[in-house]
Amino acid sequence: MKLCVAFDLSSKKECLDLAQELKGLDLWIKIGLRAYLRDGFKLIEELKKINDFKIFLDLKIYDIPNTTADACEECAKLDIDMMNIHASVGKSAMQKAINRLNSLKKRPLVLGVSALTSFDESEFYEIYKQKINEAVINLSKIAYENGLDGMVCSVFESLNIKKHTASNFLTLTPGIRPFNEDNEDQKRVADIKTAQENKSDFIVIGRPIYRAKNPRELCEKILLNL
Repeated sequence: MKLCVAFDLSSKKECLDLAQELKGLDLWIKIGLRAYLRDGFKLIEELKKINDFKIFLDLKIYDIPNTTADACEECAKLDIDMMNIHASVGKSAMQKAINRLNSLKKRPLVLGVSALTSFDESEFYEIYKQKINEAVINLSKIAYENGLDGMVCSVFESLNIKKHTASNFLTLTPGIRPFNEDNEDQKRVADIKTAQENKSDFIVIGRPIYRAKNPRELCEKILLNL
C-alpha cells in the first residue's frame, strides 16, 4: 500500500515548502483541481525538481469521448504517473482515452472515479437513483472491461471492487484519517488498518498531514504503519 499526500494547499509556495519537507520519503503527491488551476503544469515541473516524486494528477476528467482522449493525452505529456477520469463518462470515452494513451511511449496509470467520498447514501441516491455500492461495482466493471487500471473509491468499496474485477485492479482510497482525525466534509472515511483490510493500493491523506505541526514526522509514522 502506497501513501499519496494531497497537496490541496492555498498557495504554490505552501505546496513547494511541503514538498521540501517531505523530500526523500517513499510517497506520491496528489495535485488536485485547486492547485492545478492556480499553478498549472509549472507546479509539477517544480515538484519534480525538488524530488522525483510520483505525481497523481487528480482532475476527474469528464467530457465527450474525443475531448476526454485529448485531455488525457495532454495530461500524459506532463510527465505524471497517474491520472483519473469519471467512470460515468462511459465506455466509448474510456476506450478512446486508453487507446490514445497506449499509443504513447509511456503513459500514466488511469483510474476511474466512482462515487465521491463526500457522498452519503441519501445524497448519492438523490442524483444517481442507485445505492452507492451498486453504482460503484457497476462503474468498476465497466472501467475494468475497457482498459482502465483501477478505481478511485472509498475504503469500504475497495475489496468488493477487486472481487468483481481482479485482484490487481488498483484501488485508490481518499478519505483516510490515519489516526482517527476529524472527518470534516468527508462522509465515508476510514483509518489505515481498515484500508489494509480492504486491500487498498493507495491511500490519500491531505489535511491531517499538511495541517500537522510536523508533517514529515506524521508521514514517517504513517509509512511505518503501511
